[in-house]
Amino acid sequence: MPSRSRHVIAVVARVPVLAALALWAFAWPASRVAARDLPLGVAGPPAATAQMERQLERHEGAFEIHRYADEAAARDAIEDRSVYGAVVVTPQGPELLTASAAGPVVAQFLQQAVAQQAAAGGTQVKTADVVPAPAGDPRGAVLNTATLPLALAGIAAGAVVTLLGLRGIRAVIALLGASTLVGGVAAGIAHSWLGALGGDWWAEAGVLGLSTLAVGGAVAGLAALVGPAGTGIAAAVVMLLGNPFSGATSAPQMLPEPAGTIGQWLPPGAGTTLLRSVAYFDGAAATGPALTLAWWAALGLGAVLLGAALRARKAGTEPAAVRRELSPVG
Repeated sequence: MPSRSRHVIAVVARVPVLAALALWAFAWPASRVAARDLPLGVAGPPAATAQMERQLERHEGAFEIHRYADEAAARDAIEDRSVYGAVVVTPQGPELLTASAAGPVVAQFLQQAVAQQAAAGGTQVKTADVVPAPAGDPRGAVLNTATLPLALAGIAAGAVVTLLGLRGIRAVIALLGASTLVGGVAAGIAHSWLGALGGDWWAEAGVLGLSTLAVGGAVAGLAALVGPAGTGIAAAVVMLLGNPFSGATSAPQMLPEPAGTIGQWLPPGAGTTLLRSVAYFDGAAATGPALTLAWWAALGLGAVLLGAALRARKAGTEPAAVRRELSPVG
């Protein structure tokens, strides 16, 4: 069989495999969205909250219950991102505290679950949105859809740096510059124009830039170490695992395991979580995702520098070896 025919067959055979992998990566978590140990607070006197806790426990494995003395403590926990919501038991009936800024899908799920339990007991639930989503993006659509463009921007930055042959410090400067520009442009669109983000503009731009740098550094760094194939490997991990496992459209605890956990280890998931914290919760619970992005960026840029050093070392040893081969034997 001619060599060209074999190449055509190989390409054709890989296409359905890649399609199946992409479909699995995006469709599997989307089709299995449900609460799994979702942090939820219950506030009020112990005797009054015991019945509510038993009712919530009927949703087996859905909630991770946190107990608080009163409504004020529950509100503080929501604002600190310790829980996604809280049920406050009062003499007039249960009151549900939510935070649609933490995820409108989660807030809606809590309303349905708690209302169902209250209806079984013949009562109605009063709902209060403690940290509402901004008026410019009440459904969280802008933040949800921002994950993919930022990932693509990072992949493009890393690929362009590699294709242009930039190495070492020059590559690092190019990645830093591109990520800074992406962060500023993205903040300008999402915050200043669309009004979808409500935090400090510079902090949001920094998060968006760091998210881009984490992806771009990984792409360029792996390419510097293993060659052009590294670009494809890093891009595939970000696109096929990072994006669908990010929990951007719901929450990490709403995805099947280990998708939710893996997603928070990758830049798209960590970037989304960090942006929510900075944009809506004054930076609460930002340390973990910030460190994740910083590690990705540092390791990626370190790999870029290491790859350049190894290439220079190899180039320096090759002429010496050639000279030894050409030198006359004494």
